[in-house]
Amino acid sequence: MNIIPKLPALGETIFTTMSGLANQYKAINLGQGFPDFPMSEELTDLVNKAMKDGFNQYTHSNGFPALREQIAAKVERLYQNKINPDTDITVTPGATYAIYTALTTILQPNDEVIVFEPAYDCYHPAIALNGAKSVIIELQAPTFSIPWDEVKEKINSKTKAIIINTPHNPTGYVWTKDDMLMLQECTRDKNIFIISDEVYEHLIFEGKAHESVLKYPELYSKSFVCFSFGKTYHCTGWKLGYVIAPPSISKEFRSIHQYNVFCADTPKQVGLAEYIKNEQAYLQLGKSIQEKRDYFAGLMKQTPFVRIPSYGSYFECYSFKNISTESDKEFAIRLVKEYGVAGIPVSAFYKSGKDESLIRFCFAKKESTLEAAFNQLANVLIR
Repeated sequence: MNIIPKLPALGETIFTTMSGLANQYKAINLGQGFPDFPMSEELTDLVNKAMKDGFNQYTHSNGFPALREQIAAKVERLYQNKINPDTDITVTPGATYAIYTALTTILQPNDEVIVFEPAYDCYHPAIALNGAKSVIIELQAPTFSIPWDEVKEKINSKTKAIIINTPHNPTGYVWTKDDMLMLQECTRDKNIFIISDEVYEHLIFEGKAHESVLKYPELYSKSFVCFSFGKTYHCTGWKLGYVIAPPSISKEFRSIHQYNVFCADTPKQVGLAEYIKNEQAYLQLGKSIQEKRDYFAGLMKQTPFVRIPSYGSYFECYSFKNISTESDKEFAIRLVKEYGVAGIPVSAFYKSGKDESLIRFCFAKKESTLEAAFNQLANVLIR
């Protein structure tokens, strides 16, 4: 039986490769974005209770009603947007699923989607699988800000969507109010959708505000806004998130969602419906994760690596230009094999494989893990 590959240019993802190497060499894994510290015991108890109480069958296709009501209340508190939990919110098996389904909802062959690079690795494959084309705009190093003049130049009659990601993975750039107003200006009176990847909405540092699309009615009217419970509550393996979109857009999203998965995990939704009432669990998240960023950055000052400051997410990028002339992938593999630390080469976030000698490290780890990684990285020899 012969299968014609739909993604012939793509093999194993760098995340699978690096995690496999980390396991093989028993390395400290600062590659993938998952915490190694415990999640809330209260939340796991609530999910356990939901299972014992019999919430183990299908729930509503759009999500457990009480959870959608709590999400709507949270959105109104944080972003002053009074959305309808029945028509605007769909609970999904993860944010990546939400992004893929959103793109599938709107794309037709030969449509174009503007993607800012470096970009989370699911964007390009999802666009290609729908027969559309990625139009790449590179963020401006070293701050990785948005080149708005280029955005205006590349918008044309084929542009169906723009994908935005704030806080940004892998760089930690946080969109500003001016960025959102520029996006609003660029898409005004145009048939262009916004796919807004906001999975790190609460992981923002130094008092910066999260400028959600939900704050901007004109933008929200044409948007799919994607979120992750996994990133907010340190349970990435649960693969649970949600998408918020206006009723007419949600209706089309749900027409695909119902046949693809029908509904997401029921007992976890029941537990989250209660736990999400604890506002401090997410309001204090930025402060606690910033402490981890700062701890790791303080240690890394003692190494030849050069920090590229991150203002949000689980990640920070470090330059190794002062250390080696190897490609970033070669260097990342050598870090695992010779020094026992796994990171992700930032070239993996560029479709072209652009190599700026940067490695992305995840600092959402226990201090003991970060210290152990530093002790290894401090031994990296310049060559």
